[in-house]
Amino acid sequence: MKFSEIGLSEETLSALNDLGFEKPTQIQEEAIPQLLETERDLVGLAQTGTGKTASFGLPMIEKVDFNKSHVQALVIAPTRELCVQISKDIQDFAKYHKNAKVATIYGGASIDKQAREIKRGAQIVSATPGRLIDMIKRRLVNLKDVEIVVLDEADEMLNMGFKEDIDSILDGTPEDKSVWLFSATMPKDVAKIAKTYMENPIEITVGSKNSSNENITHEYYCVQNRNRYYALKRVLDINPNIYGLVFCRTKRETQEVADKLMRDGYNAEPLHGDLSQMQRDKVMEKFRDKTLQILVATDVAARGIDVDDITHVINYNLPDDIENYTHRSGRTARAGKHGVSLVFVTPKEVYRIKQVEKVIQKKFSLEEVPSGEDICREQLFALVDNIKRIEIKEDQIDDYLPTIMELFEDYSKEELIKRFVGAEFNKFLEYYERSGDLNADPKGKDEGRGRDRGRDRDGGRGRDRGRGRGKGRDDNKERFFVNLGLSAGLNKGAIVRLVCNETGISSADIGRIDLFNEFSFFDADPQHKDVILDRGANMDYDGKRMKIELAGKGGGGKSKGKRGGKDRSRGGDQPTGKRRSGGKKGGRRKGRK
Repeated sequence: MKFSEIGLSEETLSALNDLGFEKPTQIQEEAIPQLLETERDLVGLAQTGTGKTASFGLPMIEKVDFNKSHVQALVIAPTRELCVQISKDIQDFAKYHKNAKVATIYGGASIDKQAREIKRGAQIVSATPGRLIDMIKRRLVNLKDVEIVVLDEADEMLNMGFKEDIDSILDGTPEDKSVWLFSATMPKDVAKIAKTYMENPIEITVGSKNSSNENITHEYYCVQNRNRYYALKRVLDINPNIYGLVFCRTKRETQEVADKLMRDGYNAEPLHGDLSQMQRDKVMEKFRDKTLQILVATDVAARGIDVDDITHVINYNLPDDIENYTHRSGRTARAGKHGVSLVFVTPKEVYRIKQVEKVIQKKFSLEEVPSGEDICREQLFALVDNIKRIEIKEDQIDDYLPTIMELFEDYSKEELIKRFVGAEFNKFLEYYERSGDLNADPKGKDEGRGRDRGRDRDGGRGRDRGRGRGKGRDDNKERFFVNLGLSAGLNKGAIVRLVCNETGISSADIGRIDLFNEFSFFDADPQHKDVILDRGANMDYDGKRMKIELAGKGGGGKSKGKRGGKDRSRGGDQPTGKRRSGGKKGGRRKGRK
């Protein structure tokens, strides 16, 4: 089937032709005709990289009336990068539709500029939840006439703590809108959103739920924690032409790994939330242009990466939420190509490979960390191949050749080849001549059989285990105090998102959350106490200083502060004002035809 056969307008087909799109992917082929023909809701489950943006973007363009100048379609995405990518794609699809305007709304950029995009008559909005809610509260965005709402990467939005934000946004939209939900996995929370806000939706699943792309090879390497970075270097060295992503758990670990790689001469840069939007844009531009070979990223920052030809996805650590592995691995093997997704685990973490296999419904192969000898051989032949393929600019070197030939006249062909190859290759021979065996026994019977020169400080956190969130206080959890509350606009989703993003712990390790006017409390596993206190000592929430401390015996923070001090002196977890109502969210439509 071709795009010309599924009911798209000539304007849209012309844009697709400019983009070189001829045949729809499976999710596009199944979703687009149904969305064009009906007003029904839709749940689409497909892996990252299968073309979900076009699946909802193309029918959306056909349904929007571009002669009107109010918001008719809304796409909600979890990150700035993904939000911008979606907006760009929709603009490309709609380039031949007269008066088509797309607004992009996300944090970290000028809210005034984004408000102007709305005022100029944008019919389609691509937004992240936090900034969208802010603009709704300021009455800069009106969703009363929205006809289509798309929840893209719905599972990831819930993982990031956006549940309450999504509820709030959907509650402010018309009851008779169409809701299109797209996700790579279908956890219980996503199913709950579908049940709450959708009526008898069309369900499309490409592959099995949560399964991995058939074109991805899954591998794991068993190493000791102290050897994790050295094993990463060896994998990079054995693949000289790698174009890959390295995933780390936290922003700090991401920066540390990227710094080490750059220090050791690799073409690598970090991508994480502590970088400014301008820095992130520059890094992504270099990665898309392929002038950057290795991108070291957090899960959150990488959500907007839509790049073809990525050869390897490297999990420096497995994600705390195993379902995130599906998102990570989906960055490779796009557009029918093949790719490799590999993981470094310690002997104590090997059991988690089985857990991932169960989720993605694919088997991992245990691979040996390459030896120094293997790497040197691979690098040597890669060097020879590059020399053979190099383009010679003869007109620029002809004048120098007589002198060069004279300087080399006493050397044989064999000696010249050795010298030129050695000039580039000696560094690998020198580095790996004393290298050890980095492989550890997956059964945990040894402590690893060696390491590369020197020892590096490991940035990983090992295995995190925790209980899910409960309704009551859990005596096995540690109680933490937050100096901001409802009056600062804080909600439960924001607390989960900020704490997990800053510390790298899983949302499953966060327990009960209590919100009051001037302060808040949350429970977390005691094993994470030190990192929460360290990273939470000086945070920022919507321009306000946010501080996390251990809760005192009376329920307040251990240290005194100006903000919320009066409330804490009262001794218990009691609010100073009325608590925001938490009844069941509305928004489920009734009477849809």
